Amino acid sequence: MPQPIRVLLADDHAVVRKGIREFLEEDPGISVVAEATNGQEALRLVAEHQPQVAVLDVQMPLLNGIEATRQIKVTHPAVRVLILTAYEDDPYIFALLRAGADGYILKNADPDDIVRAVKATAAGGKVLDPAVAAKVLAQTVTGRPASAQEQVEPLSEREIAVLRLAGQGLTNKAIGLTLNISDRTVQGHLANIYGKLAVSSRTEAVTKALKLGWIVLDETAGG
Repeated sequence: MPQPIRVLLADDHAVVRKGIREFLEEDPGISVVAEATNGQEALRLVAEHQPQVAVLDVQMPLLNGIEATRQIKVTHPAVRVLILTAYEDDPYIFALLRAGADGYILKNADPDDIVRAVKATAAGGKVLDPAVAAKVLAQTVTGRPASAQEQVEPLSEREIAVLRLAGQGLTNKAIGLTLNISDRTVQGHLANIYGKLAVSSRTEAVTKALKLGWIVLDETAGG
C-alpha cells in the first residue's frame, strides 16, 4: 500500500480545522500530520513535519496565508500549498498565485472536491475552484484584473493611511489614536474615500484600492 499523503492544516478556527481534518482523514490516502492556528506556527510545523501538502487559510493571525505561502515556497520548495478559504476576491487570488500557491479552493466546495484537490496538489497538479478559475481566465484574456486602470480621483496621503489601517481591521477610534486625529476626522476621511472610489463600505474601498495598486495586500491582511 502506498503511504498516505502527509497534510498540514492551518486555520485559526478550531471548529473549521476539526471539520476539514475529519473529512480528509475519511480517505485512507490522506493523513493530517499537524495543525496550525496561525501562519507562523504553520511555518514551524512545515519545517518539523515536512508535509507533502500545506492546506492554508488566507486570514490568519501573526502571519497571513499569502506571506506564509511565500515563505514556505522559499524555505521548503518541495511542499505543495493548497489555499482553502472563504475569500474569492481578485486581490487575494492573484497575490496568492504570485506567492506560489499550487491550488485555491473555496470552503463552500463539496468535501469530496476538497479531498480530490489535496490529492491532485500532492501529485503536482494545479487546482483552482471553478469560481477562481473563471477570474484567472478573465485576467488572462484582459491582461489585468477588471477595472484596474479605470479613472478614479486619487486619494490624499492621509486618506491612504486611513484606508490602510481600516484594511487591517482597526476601528475608527484605533485609527484616530494611530494617526493622532479624532474619530470624527477619521469618519470624514472615510466618507471622502467612499465618494472618490464610488463605494459604500470599507471592504469595497480596500478591495478597489488594492486593484488600483494604491495599497498592497500584505499591509491589510495581517490578521
